[in-house]
Amino acid sequence: MLESENRFVRPDAASDPSGPCRDEKSSAEANDLLRRVRKIEIKTRGLSDEIFAGKYHTAFRGRGMSFSEVREYRAGDDIRDIDWNVTARSRKPHIKVYEEERELTMMLLVDVSASRAFGSTGRLKQNVITEIAAVLAFSASKNNDKVGCIFFSDKVEKFIPPKKGRSHILTIIRELVGFRPRSQGTKLSEPLRLLTNVNKKRCTTFILSDFLDPAHDREALEDALKIAGSKHDLAAIRIFDPREAVMPDVGIVELQDAESGRKVWVDTSSRAVRVHYAEAWRTRSAAIEELLRHHRIDTATVATDGDYVAELIKLFRQR
Repeated sequence: MLESENRFVRPDAASDPSGPCRDEKSSAEANDLLRRVRKIEIKTRGLSDEIFAGKYHTAFRGRGMSFSEVREYRAGDDIRDIDWNVTARSRKPHIKVYEEERELTMMLLVDVSASRAFGSTGRLKQNVITEIAAVLAFSASKNNDKVGCIFFSDKVEKFIPPKKGRSHILTIIRELVGFRPRSQGTKLSEPLRLLTNVNKKRCTTFILSDFLDPAHDREALEDALKIAGSKHDLAAIRIFDPREAVMPDVGIVELQDAESGRKVWVDTSSRAVRVHYAEAWRTRSAAIEELLRHHRIDTATVATDGDYVAELIKLFRQR
């Protein structure tokens, strides 16, 4: 079996954009994109408002405490906060009041490689990634935080600088839904390097990916995680499809690696083949989990047929 076998999918025929109805087709695609963006906004914004805004605020706190005001002492206040100068002038005990410096920056590192376009449960991995990214973005916006985004394959495909506001969040969602990468592969070290270079202040960063990074990039990824992790608060959300873990018995089929384009015929009726396939997946998954654990990165693992809400809540509770 090939090393990248767990991201094999059936090849799809490419559509030809040329023809006399190209303008009508482009208009229809634009309208479809807007409908999809609106649908995702309605679903994910509701989840954010009802579930995640408070949990996000608790899990990802500000940079520290800043002075807010001075007020009269009340029973139960900490005497260590007494402002002795004001107390002496007013002849009444006063304390200093501090508040959290709440404003944060959230960065979303979104995998747009070809392997995301796989799903056997009615949802593609890219659909799950889009919804999770939208929920996180709305949660951050609800707390008045800035949100930025880096789309990556085996290179940085697009960088959206951090900003505030609903219109900015909708811009990110529109890109999540309609973005078409130039490259097919995966190289996780690339967005992490850019993150380190463009964000000088500490920020909260979510890596949304299936983490099907080629083995030869492991050393570069180790270095990038070490450097980015020392400067920023990293969290990983790993998305997978059940068929990547278990191969069904469907006879002899031709499979294609979505990222390299390589094709191979596989006899899925062979128990030995299916066992080897499952073992390869477990080995790869264990290596990814160990890598993230080694760098103390909180992680959530989400299946395309699973409940990402429960997994996100679990992730927030880890912090």
